[in-house]
Amino acid sequence: MPEPCGLSGRRGGQQVGLGMTELVPDAEQHTPATTEATTNPAQAVAQTDADQSGTWVDGILDILKEAVEGGTPGQGTAFLDGTKADGSGNHGLLATLDGLTAAQASQEVHGSTIAGHTLHTAYHLEVIVRWERDGDRGPFDWKGSFGSGQVTDDEWDEARVRLRVAYDALCAFARTQATQPATGDAVGGLSGGMAHVVYHLGSIRQMVKALG
Repeated sequence: MPEPCGLSGRRGGQQVGLGMTELVPDAEQHTPATTEATTNPAQAVAQTDADQSGTWVDGILDILKEAVEGGTPGQGTAFLDGTKADGSGNHGLLATLDGLTAAQASQEVHGSTIAGHTLHTAYHLEVIVRWERDGDRGPFDWKGSFGSGQVTDDEWDEARVRLRVAYDALCAFARTQATQPATGDAVGGLSGGMAHVVYHLGSIRQMVKALG
């Protein structure tokens, strides 16, 4: 599998990541004449928007939450079939995986397995946080992230826990960036991570149908 797009970009000849953290300009270029002039206009707009209707991060994380956790029981959804008020009918990624045995997750469907998709999805979420929060620039083993595709019962439990932990870590990191300006890099980077999860959710749910 090729390296997922959106993990790197360039601005002004400098390497940047997903854009969820901004490069700090030279202090000399931003020395204000007065204390009142220190507010970054874009940041002020972002804060105003956050006060009124949530942040740009919240909107993206809402979609990511629906993809991973499923719809809120008894409420409308953005793109998944709604979860019933009693909690049944949850089509999110975690609920879908929880309904499968290790043997089912290891069954090959069109050249891949659900276990492999699960491990790869967790790895991608981990890489986003490592890249942005920790400054880790790899190399990243995208092909190897699918593993062998085969899991034991214990390994299947571990894979699903790993996915949940990686998802929680990304959400926690993203929320620390909520008051930053909603730049193209920032929105595109987090949206790309969300879209990648949605893609694999769709793939997995089609594979579940093929299992019969």
